[in-house]
Amino acid sequence: MPKTAFVTGATGLLGRQVLRAFDHAGWRAVGSGFTRAKPPILKVDLEDQDAIDAALDETNHHPLYDHCPTRARLPESFQLLAVLTIHLPGAANRFPDKCDADPDGTRALNIAATRRVALAARSRSILLIYISTDYVFAGKPGQAPYEADAAANPTSLYGRTKLAGEKAVLEVCGDSGWGIMLRVPVLYGHAETSAESAINVLMDAVWKASERDAQVSIDDWSIRYPTNTEDVARVLVEVAMRYLVADEARVAMPRILQFSSEDRFTKFQICQLFAEIMGLPLEGLNGTGEDKKVPRPYDTHLSTKVLKELGVDVRTVDFRDWWYVQVKLI
Repeated sequence: MPKTAFVTGATGLLGRQVLRAFDHAGWRAVGSGFTRAKPPILKVDLEDQDAIDAALDETNHHPLYDHCPTRARLPESFQLLAVLTIHLPGAANRFPDKCDADPDGTRALNIAATRRVALAARSRSILLIYISTDYVFAGKPGQAPYEADAAANPTSLYGRTKLAGEKAVLEVCGDSGWGIMLRVPVLYGHAETSAESAINVLMDAVWKASERDAQVSIDDWSIRYPTNTEDVARVLVEVAMRYLVADEARVAMPRILQFSSEDRFTKFQICQLFAEIMGLPLEGLNGTGEDKKVPRPYDTHLSTKVLKELGVDVRTVDFRDWWYVQVKLI
């Protein structure tokens, strides 16, 4: 019997790819969501501890339990992996600035719900992988790349709540080795709507800028490292396998991992690339510099050193090549 992956946020941009990657790798992949959940995706309210517990128990149930009244630990082949990809309604995780519009909701999911899932996973000896962000770092000029053990100093509510989520996982799981973090930068990939990704949505900005008399302002200061969701999903599968087969040695393995593409762009440069691919004019597109009134990270590039030391393949698809292919398919 294959191992099982339980993926929260499975209806989102990253969650869909994670679910697909585990399925293709031969795992039994079970997804959960809430507002967009439709069968076979389970509808699970992450604000409800009982609902989380019930979902994990239902997912992890195996006929062997029927003959094991004490529900002792099953062999490794029946272990359950919970991959935590929490997301907020309203795309808060994809657009960190929007977190400020709903600070209570941001804290509820990035911190409180994370702790609930961690408690449920830890009590069942389930490996939990929490998806975090490069925004846990301040991103001041000259500081990047950031190692996994670098001091975190987030400047936004989004970054602060994701860091608090990391701490919740570490507090609940302690030195057991059952809780780890994977930090990633801004993501792009196959989307149901362009609004699902802070990168995909730039395609809309380019189209708008091509209209008569249009003027669109795009950040040309902050450095981004757009990373494809398929690459993140592949890394998650590889990490999961390495940590599960480690068994008791897991306690000595790193708790914080980081993954990122090396492709480097400002949002304005991405728009320039999109315009080139689509053959659209750029007269209506204007690059903007640093906003002195609103503190924003300049460069939060993540070092992938720890993943490399674990033997994980950190190569990524080329950003330009991927978009050239996708636009031709439209």
